[in-house]
Amino acid sequence: MFRLICLLIGYAFGLIQTAFVIGKLNGIDIREHGSGNAGTTNTMRVLGTKAGLLVFVGDCIKCVAAVLVCVAIFKGVMQDQFENYNYLIRLYAGMGAILGHNFPFYMNFKGGKGIACTAGLMFSFDPWFTLVGLIVFFSIFFITHYVSLGSLSAYPYIIIMELILGKEYFKCDSAVFLEMVIITVVLCLLTTFMHRANIKRLLTHSEKKTYLTKKSDI
Repeated sequence: MFRLICLLIGYAFGLIQTAFVIGKLNGIDIREHGSGNAGTTNTMRVLGTKAGLLVFVGDCIKCVAAVLVCVAIFKGVMQDQFENYNYLIRLYAGMGAILGHNFPFYMNFKGGKGIACTAGLMFSFDPWFTLVGLIVFFSIFFITHYVSLGSLSAYPYIIIMELILGKEYFKCDSAVFLEMVIITVVLCLLTTFMHRANIKRLLTHSEKKTYLTKKSDI
């Protein structure tokens, strides 16, 4: 039952479409400009770096908030069992937020691609996850200027970190740890699906580049 509750709470937080709000404050529907994606990269390309960073922070925060709410609820409900399910609860809440962000029902299920939410999920897991993850992302980004390529590295990185750290780090039993890895793989597949057009463009060398200090390709 806690899995479904976490997904629903996460989904509700994910419905807060930061890019859409920032776009409206600037007099546009972000989905009608650039790539049509309601996320950080498209906002940055259309409205500039500052607006893009605001979207990134907002989308991170909504995922962190979803995780914190779920942790607060189930820490009291589960009591002695909480430690075993702690990180699984965080994963389900984060997954819900990503689904809400990617597929908001009131926007005809047309949202973003969930990468900023993923950064929030990593931070909710462990700040060190985020630090190393950002190093991986920006290393790829600054070398290639392809946001999509850096984004696609997120989940393989998380999966590798999970497997390296093991169930001892997450203080859970084998069944819970296996479920954690499976969920992360599912999220990895979802991210790959959301970036399928980007992958095609990367393979054909037609992917748009993004720059922080000068005008990006539109």
